[in-house]
Amino acid sequence: MKKITMLLCLFLCLGLSAQGLDLNQPLPVNTKFKKGVLPNGMTYYIYNTDVTKGVASYYIIQNVGSILENDNQQGLAHFLEHMAFNGTKNFEGKGILNTLQKHGAVFGRDINAYTSFDETVYNMDNIPTKDGLIDTCLLVLHDWSNYLLLTDEEIDAERGVIKEEWRTRQNGRMRILQQSLPIMFNNSKYSKRLPIGLMNIVENFDYKALRDFYHDWYRTDLQAIAIVGDINVDEIEQKIKDKFSKIPAVKNPKERFYVEIPGNKEMLYNIAMDEEVSTANISFSINHPKKIKEQTIGDLKTSLLRNIATSMVSTRLGEIQQQPDAPFLAARVRFAEKAKLNNDLSIDITPKPGKQQEAFKTVMNEVNRALKFGFTDGEIDRIKKQYANYYENAISKVDDTPHGQLINAIKADYLSKQTITPIAEEYKIVQAIFSSVTKEDFNNTLKALYSKENRTLSVTGVKGKNNLTKEEGLVIINASENNSELTAYTDKFSGKTLISDVNITVGSVVSEEENKETGATIFTLSNGVKVYYKFVDKNKNDVKLVATSYGGTSLLATEDLPSANIMGNIVQMSGLGDFSATELPKVLAGKTANTSINLSDLTESISGSSTTKDVETMLQMVYLRFEKPRFDEDAYKVLQGNITNYLARKSKDINSKMQDSVTVTLYGNNNPKVRLMDKAYMEDVTFNKMKAVYLDRFKNAADFTFFVVGDVKKDALKPLLAKYIASISANTTKENYKVDPKVWTSNAIDKDIFLKMEDEKGSVRVGYKNEMKYSLKNAILASALGDILQLRVTETVREAEGGAYSPRAGASFSKRPISEGSISVGFDCNPDKVDDLLKIVHVEIKKIANGEINQTDLDKTLTNFIKERKESKDYNSYDMSLLQNYVLEGYNMNNPKNFENIISAITTKDIQKFTKTLLKGAKTYEIAFKPKQQ
Repeated sequence: MKKITMLLCLFLCLGLSAQGLDLNQPLPVNTKFKKGVLPNGMTYYIYNTDVTKGVASYYIIQNVGSILENDNQQGLAHFLEHMAFNGTKNFEGKGILNTLQKHGAVFGRDINAYTSFDETVYNMDNIPTKDGLIDTCLLVLHDWSNYLLLTDEEIDAERGVIKEEWRTRQNGRMRILQQSLPIMFNNSKYSKRLPIGLMNIVENFDYKALRDFYHDWYRTDLQAIAIVGDINVDEIEQKIKDKFSKIPAVKNPKERFYVEIPGNKEMLYNIAMDEEVSTANISFSINHPKKIKEQTIGDLKTSLLRNIATSMVSTRLGEIQQQPDAPFLAARVRFAEKAKLNNDLSIDITPKPGKQQEAFKTVMNEVNRALKFGFTDGEIDRIKKQYANYYENAISKVDDTPHGQLINAIKADYLSKQTITPIAEEYKIVQAIFSSVTKEDFNNTLKALYSKENRTLSVTGVKGKNNLTKEEGLVIINASENNSELTAYTDKFSGKTLISDVNITVGSVVSEEENKETGATIFTLSNGVKVYYKFVDKNKNDVKLVATSYGGTSLLATEDLPSANIMGNIVQMSGLGDFSATELPKVLAGKTANTSINLSDLTESISGSSTTKDVETMLQMVYLRFEKPRFDEDAYKVLQGNITNYLARKSKDINSKMQDSVTVTLYGNNNPKVRLMDKAYMEDVTFNKMKAVYLDRFKNAADFTFFVVGDVKKDALKPLLAKYIASISANTTKENYKVDPKVWTSNAIDKDIFLKMEDEKGSVRVGYKNEMKYSLKNAILASALGDILQLRVTETVREAEGGAYSPRAGASFSKRPISEGSISVGFDCNPDKVDDLLKIVHVEIKKIANGEINQTDLDKTLTNFIKERKESKDYNSYDMSLLQNYVLEGYNMNNPKNFENIISAITTKDIQKFTKTLLKGAKTYEIAFKPKQQ
């Protein structure tokens, strides 16, 4: 708080005057980012941060994407991304993955890549900076730049993986997108360049086509490397110069062209429908050409005004959305990049069933209300507070900026010339802009975005329903733009505070003790509540709260379970205390504090988070969660509409059908504790039951254990606990959960399920579970088994067979309500390979039980466990887990005997024994989905 106050004082003393702003002046550059360009044209960025100690992240950003493909290369930009993990000059085969996995990195999470229309980015995240790994990762980047092997054998092996990735992603919504692309991109090249490509090309292209694309476009003048982490910037820069300067620049390179979406005089229209899509969407957009250029203060001002103007309209739409008679479920307005040379004003609407025309009319009237009358002083003041709060928080947490956020800034700088500006200096400029802008500036900004040309209306329709036509759309737009009955928006907010009309009887802190093992302070309050508190500022200006109690839905009557399971939605949608969900954000404008509730099978809990300055607001919200929760019947009516739409959407969605089929197969059609969410289920949900369940589960604060961890000093927190937590109603009653496990229909389930599918695919689910004695070692062994099985399934099902894109395997150990180990495997796949792939899965599990375990797989897994535990200790969240495990589970995470010593002693024989025990007499299921023949 002191740091923020000093910064604000500095801004006031040194602040830019509105008159002193030169809008043509370039934005200031954050010089902490070391940026350079090698003689061969490669750009590099280096940034030192110890947000996570002892690790660094490495990226190569290719200014290359699917837009550069020739017609016979569709899909090859993405295919090439895959090939970067299948052999390079210094890492043959799976050498990159094997090398980094030995040091605890995980493929998919720490090592990955993506391809889009205009960029391809590869990453190695949070790699330890010891054991020569800095040089190793730089060598990987070096090879990714120019030295992929692209062997015939590896190319052919990857074709099947790509086909399965396409199959996994191919669903109703994807087919809707494919139908919409020509109009969305006005028949430009973008409309024919989805990165996944065409499968007839992927399965049949000549090797030369891929190598040609690689040599044409993977070159130093279109590449940037970025290294962010706990590193010495000067040393890294020298290493980059030594290693990467030797990569030859391409002679006579092809021009890196950019594609502009052309304009249009008349409104373009598209309607797309699919057998598996049963809910509508409407998108009205206006295309705006843009340039890739260095950013100025004027650009920052323009961007700021655009974001604020569209945000204020979206807020108004959100208020309408929370009214029971609103014709839409959701609507928003935004202005964002659509393509490299185009931005887009988009108005996106999810109409209620049968109300497409009314929804479009309501939203367009609201947009035109803002265009005609502008915005109120109250709206503008609140959003200025929100922006000030954002910048102040960002400044206070600048040293805690995660690697991913830093990398995103680098990507924007390299690919789009969006200047990386020091956050404090940017805030200074924003303050000067705010001091000079008027209501008319915001109104004129919106008017400039709402142009008469370059318009597109894209509708996701529903077969057999009254879908919005082009003619109807044009009539509605014209009527809204010329609606003489529109009146100015009225801001009804009264300016009250969160607890303006709440009478609080302040309690007290009756005792305080220190726990040396965890470094926690234990406060006992006058109402019997215990609060475990620890000051931690690893993450600055960040405070978390958890209050948890045993009981959950296990203590409820069976007939109350549907209402209990939906209850969290109505609590969040109703607002809090005296304020509706519409009013609450206005009350909290300029503050960073929130709370949420959760009701599970065994527990009920309240979670909260805030900045240091807003801890009091967070505790006020916790007080109100207990003492003055809000249940809004209008919000309940809105929720009913949302659920009706959800049920309609899932009724034809193939993945929802699969999940429901799994539930019925495991638990039966008439299990009162495990029911499908359908119309009958929702008929058993009532407003009064949800309210009664909440008041029952959250009625006694003393039955909750409170934890507060973060950047708040004890002397500041203590009186706030006395005022807001000690004052909550409480009694001496203590509850526990009931043991009533959900039982499968059979101990051995084996079922094939045939479903009608528009795009045929197979999908498999395999599971084992068995009661076993709980121990920390068994819990760790289960996690290790899951990770080893993931490595084996990836190697066999994905790589060797090309049968699935992303097979998922895991194992876990639950302590409550019964002590139980479990294994699960699942993936989408080629329907012709379902039975063969299932055999492979079972063989791999049995191999582990028989002791056929690669020591290298175990080493990779255990190294990852140690790596992740070490990294987690750099964050406040570790200390929250430390306190919760100490108090609720009875062990100290900081004691090596509870983790590190267990890890170091685990052998392949331990994994074998654990797996063998789990499988002996285990309950099992094998469910295979296959396409129903027409």
